[in-house]
Amino acid sequence: MCYYTQQNASIEDLKRRFNAELDNEETYLQSDFINGFSHPNIPVILNSSPHLITTDYTWGLLPSWAKDIEFRKNTLNARIESIDEKASFKNITHNRCLIIASAYYEWHWNDEKGKSKDKYQINSQDDEIFTFAGLYSSWTDPLTNEIKNTYTMVTTKANGLMQYIHNHKLRMPIMLKRQDESAWLDQSVKIEDFAFPYQGNLVGFQI
Repeated sequence: MCYYTQQNASIEDLKRRFNAELDNEETYLQSDFINGFSHPNIPVILNSSPHLITTDYTWGLLPSWAKDIEFRKNTLNARIESIDEKASFKNITHNRCLIIASAYYEWHWNDEKGKSKDKYQINSQDDEIFTFAGLYSSWTDPLTNEIKNTYTMVTTKANGLMQYIHNHKLRMPIMLKRQDESAWLDQSVKIEDFAFPYQGNLVGFQI
């Protein structure tokens, strides 16, 4: 699974990379280490507005029927193999987004219980700025009527490199090739087309 990323690109670099505008510079998140469990607002691009980079969505999806905000700690990731079956995701598979990053982090376990671990940073071999496949939704707090916009990161079985690095879970996020970003945003393209053995061009470094 993937819970830790990096997004250290400047606003101008993102605008050039995606040929898009940014909705709010004041809430733009730029960090070398981002913890998904803090539910950050990593910039994303929605298929409903592909020419806009938005900062109004937070990591950890809240389906419309969720009873409280704590539910999102369970939905940082969505397994692509069961995405059409899980109640949290099956009704929003047409709500696709690109989650912007410059790296992500996983740990290699050196023993069965993970008492000794090596941290790896994974980057794209092709682009300093890349994207993960995501789904998004909006949720209304039943107590305050506040609307929260959220997203989840879609994961698949690990490829050869990630089987070694993430040897405990054997999972990896779907790290999109640049030429596949438009296809992911196109809801007419089947989600299963991005499942394993989908191979992003990635490289990992022990840090």
